[in-house]
Amino acid sequence: MNKSVCFYFQVHQPDRLRQFRFFDIGNDFHYLDDFSNRTIVRRVAERCYLPANKMLHDLILRNNGAFKVAFSISGTALEQFERYVPEVIDSFKALAATGCVEFLSETYSHSLASLASTAEFKKQVKQHADLMKRLFGVKPTVFRNTELIYSDAIGETVAGMGYDVMLTEGAKHILGWKSPDFVYANAVNPRLKLLLRNFTLSDDIAFRFSDKGWSSWPLTADKFADWVVAELEKSDVLNLFMDYETFGEHQRSASGIFDFMNALPAAILARDIEFCTPSEAAHKYQPVAPLHVPYPISWADEERDTSAWLGNELQEEAFNKLYAMEGDVYKTKDDNLVSIFRKLQESDHFYYMCTKFFSDGSVHSYFNPYDTPYEAFINFMNVLADFELRVKERLKAKKTK
Repeated sequence: MNKSVCFYFQVHQPDRLRQFRFFDIGNDFHYLDDFSNRTIVRRVAERCYLPANKMLHDLILRNNGAFKVAFSISGTALEQFERYVPEVIDSFKALAATGCVEFLSETYSHSLASLASTAEFKKQVKQHADLMKRLFGVKPTVFRNTELIYSDAIGETVAGMGYDVMLTEGAKHILGWKSPDFVYANAVNPRLKLLLRNFTLSDDIAFRFSDKGWSSWPLTADKFADWVVAELEKSDVLNLFMDYETFGEHQRSASGIFDFMNALPAAILARDIEFCTPSEAAHKYQPVAPLHVPYPISWADEERDTSAWLGNELQEEAFNKLYAMEGDVYKTKDDNLVSIFRKLQESDHFYYMCTKFFSDGSVHSYFNPYDTPYEAFINFMNVLADFELRVKERLKAKKTK
């Protein structure tokens, strides 16, 4: 049985909030920074989404379908593509038509709902699945939670929703001596298979590629393909999971990242290693063991936990206040308020409030519209205060009818 490489790319763009002052509370219901959202999405589309999608489409055709990849695209990103750059949607549809691209399921709003509300989590997953069916005509069978967040309990919930496979991080404190390059199973419901990210080789591309101080710079396709062979010598499947913005945005075109990716599939295939999608990998290989993950893990920072979003008092206060409103929001039966509630759940809002800038400061500052975490917190809480007023007004109006 041939060894395999599984490529997965995360595509997400948040709804950035405009500057919302204390005196705006109760006076202004427009929370989003439409100018920034439009400007950034168009810029990233030009640098990354459009050229990278064309590159992958060409690679699939050039390698006669032997090259395969997977995408998870948040609902918030797809909304912005439809609004600002519809040609990006068309380019993803062209990829879907090749039959060599798998689209994964996730929370619609790229939210942390799995850590707060099972009911809200399930609603967002269904909303996202419906969108994937409408846009791409597919019903995803593989699930990828926001930022690869996973635990035994979350996996059990996902399995209960009918998914067969879930992606997560190959965190060292969970794996110990074990390799991430095998298929594992959920510890509660073994029917759910797990694919684990090999963070070392993934980050060699995503973070270290253009670092001239890196001992392995410059990274060539042949050099990386040799690393893949060595990594798979005693294992089954190498999972390379990364942000899609790696291509052209995090690693600019001038770094040679597109040339590298253009040459990589042929270099790997020449070494008798196959490409597969997540569902194909889970079908091809049997789980070697259950993976016990009692507390949530993620692919963020060196800690590989949820502290990037819920690691300080600011984040916890904002998070708890937001989800405390869930019941009232749904009682309004107001689709607009529900939509705003979900936009406020996007994990990015809490990420901007992160105060740990030790090992990953540059990552936390990327695309961050705020100068400080405290500014992010105050702005979010001002918006939330206004939103709470709107919800209460709607409920009051319903009672007087």
